[in-house]
Amino acid sequence: MTQIISSSEVTGNTTYKSQSTRFHALDALRVIAFGVLILYHIGMYYVLEWGWHIKSEQPQAWLQDVMILTNQWRMSLLFLISSMVLTALLTRIEPQPLLFLKRSGVLIAQRTQRLLIPLLFGMFVIVAPQVYIEWTVSGVIDTTFTQFYLAYINPNTQWLAERHSDIGLLTWNHLWFLPYLWVYSLLLILLFPMMAQLQKLQIGMITFAFASSTAMVAIWLMLRNTYPTTHDLLNDWYSHAKYFLVMLVGAVITLQPKLWEALERTRYVSMLLALCMYSLIIADRHDMLGPVGDWMTEFWWFRVMVGYIVVLNHWAWLAAILGFGKRYLSKPMAWVNYLNSGVLPYYMMHQTLIVVAAYALHSIGFPVGIQFVLILLFTLLGCALTYELAKRNVVTRVLFGLKVKRKGASRENDTTSPASASLIFTKPATKTSL
Repeated sequence: MTQIISSSEVTGNTTYKSQSTRFHALDALRVIAFGVLILYHIGMYYVLEWGWHIKSEQPQAWLQDVMILTNQWRMSLLFLISSMVLTALLTRIEPQPLLFLKRSGVLIAQRTQRLLIPLLFGMFVIVAPQVYIEWTVSGVIDTTFTQFYLAYINPNTQWLAERHSDIGLLTWNHLWFLPYLWVYSLLLILLFPMMAQLQKLQIGMITFAFASSTAMVAIWLMLRNTYPTTHDLLNDWYSHAKYFLVMLVGAVITLQPKLWEALERTRYVSMLLALCMYSLIIADRHDMLGPVGDWMTEFWWFRVMVGYIVVLNHWAWLAAILGFGKRYLSKPMAWVNYLNSGVLPYYMMHQTLIVVAAYALHSIGFPVGIQFVLILLFTLLGCALTYELAKRNVVTRVLFGLKVKRKGASRENDTTSPASASLIFTKPATKTSL
């Protein structure tokens, strides 16, 4: 962990200088999480039975077990880290109500610019090839991309009316993370004056683990079947409850640093628990545990027990990742510094590149291993090229959610980015008059 001096915060006639501690572990974990996301979405092309935009002619049944390892917590990890960095930013604001209102308003404006503008750009430009390829491969359409695109961006089109949402054929596909993160960030900012009081408490690890697990079990039991995941924002109540709880947990960990220290100390326990819960889930998937489905219907206590298995699998992986990350990744690394500022362009582009590459290789007949390597290389090179081009002018920086550079601004202190996982804790120093 390195000490850096943040820029002065000016309020009225007083300047507050603050010393900041940067936790490099979160930078590294964010980069790794997005790397896992890329591999996961390539896996979706190959995995047997699971639907996706385009499917390989050589499906792999064994991939399901591997992908189940991450699919319950991979997006939660992104929300968790985003919450931790946002909460840390909020702790930098002086607690006076008017000042907090002003500074939080600036923060909301920054988040809006750097999440919603890329979302709109992605919906109109980046996502369109995914939809075209999916509908072409499935036989829904047989037209040129230009003809498709003109209808896709036309909110009044009557073409394929059965596939319309409230905004026509437009969709955000994999970019659903951006509007969800914007909404949760807004709520967290509004709740922060109340949540900041948690800094005065001493929350024990056992109490924290029990409360967060029990809350998630309640969400799992009450909402999972009634509101299956849709990613449409308006009717996705199970996802909202799950991911906003994760955001709240991230905020509590930031406000109670001893909890993260406890996660580091108990990282091996968390990993062992995660592996045990994952093993039970896989054993059930292979019908090794008996008529679980019948027991779920007949016995309420069994549903609760299964809920705790699923939830402990979710939280234990997150706890282990945070614990091992704090222990082994708390140091500056050049590759992390480079990729951390580019994760949003990588995230925006990766799935379209995967779908395009898979479509191009779809009927060639390469062995699965060679095909996988080609898709991965095409995706990584395409993401890297996009990032390098995007950061070279103001317009593309805005479209891809990158910080717009100002003269004299330090890149080291760029903590406003929704793609940044830089956790900054500040310690107010003495006041000096201007």
